[in-house]
Amino acid sequence: MASEVPIGADEAELAKLGYKQELKRDLHLLQNFGVSFSIISVITGIPSLFLFGLTTGGPAVMVWGWWVVAFFTMAVGLAMAEICSSCPTSGGPYFWAAKLARPSHAPFASWITGWFNLLGQVAVTTGISYACATFIATAASMQSETYVPGAKSIIGIYAAVLVTQGLINTFGVHLLRYLNNVSIVWHALGTTALIIAVLAAAPTHQSGEFVFRTFIDGTGSPGWSERASPAYVVCIGVLLAQYTLTGFDASAHMTEETHNAATSGSWGIVMAIGVSALLGWFLLVGLLFSIQDLDATLAPASGEPVTQIFLDTCGPRGAIVLMVIVIGSMFWCGTFSITANSRMMYAFSRDDALPRWLHTVDPVRKSPVRTVWLAVFLSFCLGLPSLGSAVAFTAATSIATIGLYISYGIPIALRVIDHDNFSRGPWHLGKWGIPIGIVAVCWIMTITIFFILPQINPVTSQTFNYAVVAVGIVITYSLGMWLVFARKWFKGPIRQIKAEEAGIDVMDPDAYAKAEKEGRLDSR
Repeated sequence: MASEVPIGADEAELAKLGYKQELKRDLHLLQNFGVSFSIISVITGIPSLFLFGLTTGGPAVMVWGWWVVAFFTMAVGLAMAEICSSCPTSGGPYFWAAKLARPSHAPFASWITGWFNLLGQVAVTTGISYACATFIATAASMQSETYVPGAKSIIGIYAAVLVTQGLINTFGVHLLRYLNNVSIVWHALGTTALIIAVLAAAPTHQSGEFVFRTFIDGTGSPGWSERASPAYVVCIGVLLAQYTLTGFDASAHMTEETHNAATSGSWGIVMAIGVSALLGWFLLVGLLFSIQDLDATLAPASGEPVTQIFLDTCGPRGAIVLMVIVIGSMFWCGTFSITANSRMMYAFSRDDALPRWLHTVDPVRKSPVRTVWLAVFLSFCLGLPSLGSAVAFTAATSIATIGLYISYGIPIALRVIDHDNFSRGPWHLGKWGIPIGIVAVCWIMTITIFFILPQINPVTSQTFNYAVVAVGIVITYSLGMWLVFARKWFKGPIRQIKAEEAGIDVMDPDAYAKAEKEGRLDSR
């Protein structure tokens, strides 16, 4: 474990990267780990996509696909952790891309990485908070004989959830450290309690044959296993595991608020993946063993298969208690997703990729309030297609996974390509850095293809996987903006301290670019 760092060492390290300490640095390793652990939130991801998993490969793909995904995700996390130790800043992947690319390519690499990271962050918040709204609506319907959740009412609840999470990130930023501790305990004990409760209360249990070997194709009529191949169903079915084990870059985005950042951020990433992988697998297995009626679970009267399992095993009152645990986890998960999202946008605006007026830290609360509400607004907008599409939520999870993992993959690939010039931090992989990086990049390329594929057969306007559209829009926008405008003024991460020492206005990108061209700033 990392040793104690003298007071001011983190600020000095940040200054080397060109930034001033503006955010409040009061988090430690536990809280840094807790942010990623809370955003990964297996008790959010698994219930959210449990029906998708059951119908897209079934128990066998859910159980064994989980470990395949966990293995490759750990490779991605290890490669990211090594880079995070070298460059502990709120910018995370987009700053790393600029740092690791050749100087002539650095602005372009940073620009593309940043926009994919922003897309993924927004989509993650959308998926988390929309699932929270859905489960709140389901719990309300269990307590009322007249209320039936509809798309419009769920969107209303979704808006209320987002606004509440935004208010916490605005006025309760000084409490985030303590709320983070609450979230860690809630997730760890809540997941464990849920597993024990459903297994202990279940009148009967499914067989090991069902849990570990049953393949189900409910991807349409005919299903993709008939029209294409069972392997196709397996490939798209691992979305449940990959979406759940996503969002651990939050530890990197929180490094400017973390003590001993060069090691705490790295350990936060790796620990969050490892603990989540273990807890998530036991949760999956516990839920699958506790299924009482497979047909009722596949077409649940309650609207959610996990809720149906709760009802069948613990009864209405017990189900409400378990629903509260899940809803609480989803709420904390969404709250810290907005926290991480706003820090990324804050850093992106600081470097002139977003409007500079967003780069404002509230002097009292020490929080980037404007980017908090931008994150809330964009997440709400991305959730609106759910009003008209039955598969929009699954598409949002695909977008989140693709967007984030592409933004992870670009700096990892650059670190592998130009490994001779990589400056290791105190946390590194030694001789394993290159092979692990290659494995990580290959896996990211693979899942990017998997998750833009059609998921339901036949493909109609209601079943179309619009993840490919969203990703296409980001590619078109980011490349188009770069070619037409951004290449003229976006120079990658702006080193505030060097610019101020040289008497340059960092709010004027032209002045900054001129100074850099004239050699008045040190090279990146």
